[in-house]
This record gives sequence, structure tokens and C-alpha cells, in this order.
Amino acid sequence: MLTGKQKRFLRSKANQLKPIFQVGKTGVNDNMIEQISEALEKRELIKVSILQNCLEDKNTVAEQLSAGTGAEIAQIIGNNIVLYKESLENKNIQLP
Repeated sequence: MLTGKQKRFLRSKANQLKPIFQVGKTGVNDNMIEQISEALEKRELIKVSILQNCLEDKNTVAEQLSAGTGAEIAQIIGNNIVLYKESLENKNIQLP
């Protein structure tokens, strides 16, 4: 579980990031979770955008992604979700 200080640190890092995944009308599926897991292993911190036509609530999508990938939700802002998962091989981010 992330502390408030760690979440603030991750939010500041995520500020410059562009969303690399989009959740659309079909919602979250196994293929998407697998790809996001691989991206988290490489980058540790990613942004996921939720499109207007997504039928599910952004909090539900965030929970599904978090549960599926084992990642922490650093932030939900607007239609973007920031996910963090410590990498096993490509550790770049040192949490405070």
C-alpha cells in the first residue's frame, strides 16, 4: 500500500506522462490487463485514459486494472488513471 507521501511523489512524476493505453466501450479485458502488466514491468508508472464511450465508471475501471495487474492506483484525475507497480528487473523509481 502506498503512503500519501509516495502517492504525491508518483503524481509529480506522472504529470509529464502521456496515456499509453485507452479503455473504450468494451471496458477492461484480459488482453488489456496482460499488456498493461508488461508495460508496468518496463516503466513502473503509466497513465491509462478512459474514453468517453466507456460504459463503466472510472473507479470501477481503476479497480479492475489494479486487481488484474497487481498495481497500485496512484491517482485518478479526470478520465486518466495513474498506475504504479514496482518492477522486478527495470527498477527506475525510488519511492521516498
